[in-house]
Amino acid sequence: MSTERVQEERQVGHRARLALAPAQIRLVDDQAHAARTLWNCLHDWWTMLPKEKRSLAAADAAIRQARKEIDWLGALPAQAAQAVLKTYFQAWKNCWGRRADAPTFKARLRTVMSVDIPQGRDLNITRVHRRWGMVNIPRIGRVRFRWTKDLPAGKKAGADNRITGARLVKDALGWHIAFRVQTLEARPEPHTGPGVGIDAGVNLPLALSDGNHQDHGRPPRLPDGKADRDKWLDPQEKAKLLGLERRAAQRKQHRGRGEKTSRRLRHTYDQIKQLRAKATRRAVDWQHKTTTNIAKRYGIVVVEQLNIKNMVKSAKGTIEEPGRNVAQKSGLNRSISQEAWSRTVTMLTYKTARHGGTLHKVPAPGTSLRCSACGFTTPGSREDQATFVCKNPDCGWSGNADWNAARNILHLYRMGHALIPAAGRAVVRRPGGVKPATAR
Repeated sequence: MSTERVQEERQVGHRARLALAPAQIRLVDDQAHAARTLWNCLHDWWTMLPKEKRSLAAADAAIRQARKEIDWLGALPAQAAQAVLKTYFQAWKNCWGRRADAPTFKARLRTVMSVDIPQGRDLNITRVHRRWGMVNIPRIGRVRFRWTKDLPAGKKAGADNRITGARLVKDALGWHIAFRVQTLEARPEPHTGPGVGIDAGVNLPLALSDGNHQDHGRPPRLPDGKADRDKWLDPQEKAKLLGLERRAAQRKQHRGRGEKTSRRLRHTYDQIKQLRAKATRRAVDWQHKTTTNIAKRYGIVVVEQLNIKNMVKSAKGTIEEPGRNVAQKSGLNRSISQEAWSRTVTMLTYKTARHGGTLHKVPAPGTSLRCSACGFTTPGSREDQATFVCKNPDCGWSGNADWNAARNILHLYRMGHALIPAAGRAVVRRPGGVKPATAR
């Protein structure tokens, strides 16, 4: 019997920080602004034309003509301009397939600045130091980047293991390059590890049904009970952020209506964005490490199907019917947004598949109110955010409320209540003849 494992192609990404000189930063900024403007011009051209005249060839001809007539559009390399066209056309395909909304206008202040490098052979990546590498960026030249992971470059590159392209992306901490790496790897064998149910919470970030809870060691609330919006920052960084916010508010008072933002105020805003970006990086780093450990340990991971958009809606209400506990609900919404549950589920989805496991989703209603020991939902069992005490006289089980929900989540999967995507929506699957049990 053959023991050869099936090989399959895999597309992965790797992001690294660029070390650009001030002159190079201005050149990359010009390219990013040209790419954003080209998208907007293409969007106007596409929406104004009749449907019978819209085509990929006509759009390509219009882009070529615009690059000849508008000088500053020439700052964008020709291949990057073609990448903008392909991305825009793919956005409409996703819209027609009901996978996404229709593409819209890209505003200057709300759009992430990016430039695509579609050809991997133009990068010419070399490693020059243990911590640094060199990459060639069109119309910019050779640029250093942080070498934190071995890349298939030079002699290590081949037909099955190579870099197919990259994208330059700017955030509050500067410009980064995201490499697109194509590899040929053996298909993972089925994971034989145990199953686990995971409940995402605020006080306890990830509660596992076997009691191996995952906590990032940062309290979600301040001593006065308010939500800590900067829990991923150190005390010194929090104090600095508070000072910057006060300085920005003071400088904003001296700006008249309609006046342009001063250079000092923009600099203060940039410093605030850098601290926010640093906090986000720490949160993403914790999510990556935690989800990787879970994917390696468990073969079946079960989570709730949460509608987070509805969960974080404001409780303000209307003038006729004002909401109640608006401040408390606002703090809860902020804490939910900070935990980024959707990002955690996304990481678990592809990491479990990479290690041979599977991820399943179950309906969320009732998991936090039902007792995981007896199966009954008794009013008043959940005494507070973190305590669950079953009020059933025949049970009386007590424990952490999130742990109780995680056990219910795993039990729903075992009873066949896994949600399967079908025709763009979720349906409930239950084996024939199996009924929900009232006792475990």
